Amino acid sequence: MTHDWKDEAARDLMSLGGRLANLERGKGSHVWDTEGNRFLDFLGGIAVNALGHAHPVFVEAVTQQAQRLAHVSNYFATPQQLELAARLKRLAKTGDEGRVFLANAGTEANETALKLARLHGNKRGKGTILCLNGAFHGRTTGALALTPKAAYQDPFAPLLPGVVAIDPTIEALERAFTDDVAAIFAEPIQGEAGVVPLPDGFLARARELATEHDALLILDEVQTGSGRTGEWFAHQALGITPDAITIAKSAGGGFPIGALITFGEASSLFYPGTHNSTFGGNPLASAVANAVLEHIEDTGLLENVTRRGAEIREKVQELPLVSHTRGAGLLIGIVLDGPVAAEVAAAAFERGLIINAPAADVIRLAPAYTIGDDEIAEFLDIFAASLDAVAHSQENAS
Repeated sequence: MTHDWKDEAARDLMSLGGRLANLERGKGSHVWDTEGNRFLDFLGGIAVNALGHAHPVFVEAVTQQAQRLAHVSNYFATPQQLELAARLKRLAKTGDEGRVFLANAGTEANETALKLARLHGNKRGKGTILCLNGAFHGRTTGALALTPKAAYQDPFAPLLPGVVAIDPTIEALERAFTDDVAAIFAEPIQGEAGVVPLPDGFLARARELATEHDALLILDEVQTGSGRTGEWFAHQALGITPDAITIAKSAGGGFPIGALITFGEASSLFYPGTHNSTFGGNPLASAVANAVLEHIEDTGLLENVTRRGAEIREKVQELPLVSHTRGAGLLIGIVLDGPVAAEVAAAAFERGLIINAPAADVIRLAPAYTIGDDEIAEFLDIFAASLDAVAHSQENAS
């Protein structure tokens, strides 16, 4: 059978990566393609679909708000925008001084955070922004400067000056922190590097050094935020207070939204004319995010995230080719015995399971917060079969 959709994609879409299937609908943790094939989605749109697909809360919020007011310019506030900003401040525990800038995506939130860092540094004559090797903060030119991967950066050099990448170790952190540092960007768990948590004590030391050197600690919680780790924000489990965090992905449950949330004195750095967004904080996106976050909170889904994440990690540990697991909540990295993650992900897809391989030896899971016994049982069956298939292929090759 000719895959006409692949021909159309090749003809009409920019060549920016392979497309595995032509998906047309979803329900809960499952999606279907245009040929009727059914898949269990354990990647969740890369940590986006917190409530799964076509959840009634999501659908109702989109429908009701679209019938009332979808977009106004940033000359105006809306009740939905104000409600969301107050909600994010409460969940992030910013206190009264906190402020929220609503954007459209994680990359845009990180671009905003970069400008925050420059505002802070320029006031003080500081020109250096630190980021971490292994980090991923986005693909726009500013965020890309914070993403020290040659394959991503080199085609677009020169990038934003003054950004220095360091190894994610306390020793490297202490060596790099001078009085010229305006800010440090870090992900509590580096998702695109293979779900790699920062070393114990790293962020606590970063907080100390940032305070000592009058720099900002900016945490990218695009993947880890909005409940993905079982806490509203991953840094809350560490007992530290950053100067700013960026969020997106799960916050809208599938509707595009991002945000920069500031704490304390960092909240007063922006002033009229220094930043804005045409679509950021529009009433439709804000209404959906309010509904998604309210449902997560009111139904105790964070408890399910913690419990189901621990259950999955425990059960996959018994499977072939699995070395160990890492991550938190429902952001899980399954580390394999060898660099066969791409083969495992492909074998899983052939059997109707969507996962991905962010590193050569790591499988990433980021399913919906709503998963239960049935979804986990189906996942384990397909994943085990996929691991077996790759293991047998290795044996035959040897």
